[in-house]
Amino acid sequence: MDKRLVIVTGHYGTGKTEFSVNYAVKCIEKYEKVCIADLDIVNPYFRTRERKKILEKLGIKVLSSSIENTNLDIPAISPEITGIIQNEKIKSIIDVGGDPAGATSLARFSKDIHKVDYDMFYVINANRPETQSADKTIAYLKNIELTSKLKVTGLVNNTHLLKKTTVEDVERGHKLTKEVSRLTGLPIKYESVIESVAENISNLDIKNKIFPIKLFMREDWMS
Repeated sequence: MDKRLVIVTGHYGTGKTEFSVNYAVKCIEKYEKVCIADLDIVNPYFRTRERKKILEKLGIKVLSSSIENTNLDIPAISPEITGIIQNEKIKSIIDVGGDPAGATSLARFSKDIHKVDYDMFYVINANRPETQSADKTIAYLKNIELTSKLKVTGLVNNTHLLKKTTVEDVERGHKLTKEVSRLTGLPIKYESVIESVAENISNLDIKNKIFPIKLFMREDWMS
């Protein structure tokens, strides 16, 4: 069972925002109140807040920069985030910037986070050149922990090539994530797989933790 507060982090381009959004949508099936907070002040693309209307229509509250214009990259973070960290009645997901520098925005809330039970999931995409080996992947993980002043509690295999993702991509990502798990002692929490590919997975290790996702953050015309 995941903790009430879940933080999602990982290297830039891993697809962590897509996972975060899908995770929030899944949570609304079990929790009366769900909130997703966008702390990604590094990546100028595919931000949680760009799907605010869709998410709020589903009953999910979205918190982001206090600067409402999504074309601005000003690190103005809503003070409401402290509230969702502390409020035990809200299932909260925090989507954090995609590199150690991005995790700096999370560090300012670390004292409040340490006062509650939390999970911090580290998303892995073996197709990213910077995280194609266990050593490099773990190095990024450690840098994010150091910068955010928080500890990763679980791993998410989210290896993909968007709509071109194959079963082989997922299995290769699983192999890398399993090696990272062995070296760090961290459990694999989810095997995140695009719905169209998920139905073709036969590897039982993956199927036991499979998390089918929709591409909320991609327009229909995008590859």
